[in-house]
Amino acid sequence: MIEFKNVNKWFGAYQALVDVNEHITRGEVVVVCGPSGSGKSTLIRTLNRLEPIQQGEIHLEGQNIHRAGLDVNQFRSGIGFVFQQFNLFPHLTALQNCTLAPVHLGRLKPAEAREQALALLERVGLRHKADAYPGQLSGGQQQRVAIARALAMRPPVMLFDEPTSALDPEMVGEVLQVMRDLARDGMTMLVVTHEMGFAREVADRVLFMDAGQVLERATPEAFFSQPQHPRARQFVADIRGFGTVPAAPAAAAA
Repeated sequence: MIEFKNVNKWFGAYQALVDVNEHITRGEVVVVCGPSGSGKSTLIRTLNRLEPIQQGEIHLEGQNIHRAGLDVNQFRSGIGFVFQQFNLFPHLTALQNCTLAPVHLGRLKPAEAREQALALLERVGLRHKADAYPGQLSGGQQQRVAIARALAMRPPVMLFDEPTSALDPEMVGEVLQVMRDLARDGMTMLVVTHEMGFAREVADRVLFMDAGQVLERATPEAFFSQPQHPRARQFVADIRGFGTVPAAPAAAAA
């Protein structure tokens, strides 16, 4: 469904992505992890044209999304993207945030868009907050509304750029639960996150990045128990030291 072909990107003299070649299949949940500055957020932002690339190609459902002449606004309207900072419209209610794009870009009738938005808010546990403004919601609630808003355009893929990094610890769980539910429903997801417990539990594959390169790709079990690349081994050892990766079940360890 998604394919990166020899993707390279620079910010001036600094190379942020180095010869990235990856594929993601339909229905797959892929977690991208690595140290700060490794290129993981840059990678995900190239998937909806928030960042241009200088070399290579990125294909989504067979379409070269960085080709000249692509209607970028139309393309972006079909990609679900959840940001670190929520990016809700502060002057619109939760319901209005979720109906704006379907009405103006998706050409849904207002009544249809409202019915769909209420169903999506129900899905993320916030139907009772439909008439609340973002400033009246907790950070976790705002992020759940942001997920509902992204789903409102019925995207084929959902991109998450560190969706819990701006949340207080007690709010992280409610957002991760919504993401778990999406994964169980078969949504294709690319997730940049530091939540290694989520990666171990939900991901089909883990990509480990450092210095703009994908240095390791593995199942969560293999990545967290026997990483192969020396840099990945160091990363796993460090996060284990902070207690951010839950131990494997005893049966699995045996």
